[in-house]
Amino acid sequence: MLRIAVQAKGRLFEETMALLEESDIKLSTTKRTLLVQSSNFPIEVLFLRDDDIPQTVATGVADLGIVGENEFMEKEEDAEIVKRLGFSKCRLSLAMPKDIEYPGLSWFNGKKIATSYPVILKNFLKKNGVNAEIHVITGSVEVSPGIGLADAIFDIVSSGSTLVSNRLKEVEVVMKSEALLIGNKNMSDEKKEVLEELLFRMNAVKTAEDKKYVLMNAPKDKLEEIIAVLPGMKSPTIMPLAQEGWCSVHTVLDEKRFWEIIGKLKGLGAEGILVLPIEKMIV
Repeated sequence: MLRIAVQAKGRLFEETMALLEESDIKLSTTKRTLLVQSSNFPIEVLFLRDDDIPQTVATGVADLGIVGENEFMEKEEDAEIVKRLGFSKCRLSLAMPKDIEYPGLSWFNGKKIATSYPVILKNFLKKNGVNAEIHVITGSVEVSPGIGLADAIFDIVSSGSTLVSNRLKEVEVVMKSEALLIGNKNMSDEKKEVLEELLFRMNAVKTAEDKKYVLMNAPKDKLEEIIAVLPGMKSPTIMPLAQEGWCSVHTVLDEKRFWEIIGKLKGLGAEGILVLPIEKMIV
């Protein structure tokens, strides 16, 4: 049985549990305990603080972990990245008071920077030849300049609204972060087989994201032109209709280009366009 460590609360917890649910891994959420076993898959979930997950995986207490890339890089534990999950995206950035002109990285020389990520910041400053004092703080890092505790901050940025409310501006993006599935480097062959099945399910869920299944009626004399604008997985499915000169076309579209492509299809005479969500996709 695989043991996977996940964050006990917060946004990453919610998105992780949604991924496991969509992968048809059933967990009892009626009674929260430290360790919960799935009723239909050989996996158990260990709920931890996010900053404890890298060490838990590296030492083999858990076989897998879902953790933010920022925490994984900060802890520098000896675990491997199994899969990038594409959610809980953010960035780690340097920010300073918005009323001060920013001339470049040299501004940080001799300054005091407050952060909860001293390892990542130290490596960045060293790489760029900047000599600054790092002040380690937990909690609300963004208030540090306003109360005179630091000249600048290095912290997580998502929308940037927290910086604005504290009269700060983002001046340097040091790294971009997303949720990672990390793994212990010494898993047994039996556990690796279970991991392969877990990855198969997760990949089916992730591949289906932002995809739509589209059906339409199309005139046969425009079929070649319609097929030319469809970026399907391989090629669209074509079926004849009872009405002479018409056929049904089935394909998968990426939601990002959906309206652009639909507009072209309508211009080529496609009618009765039906759009359906996709839960899983196996390629």
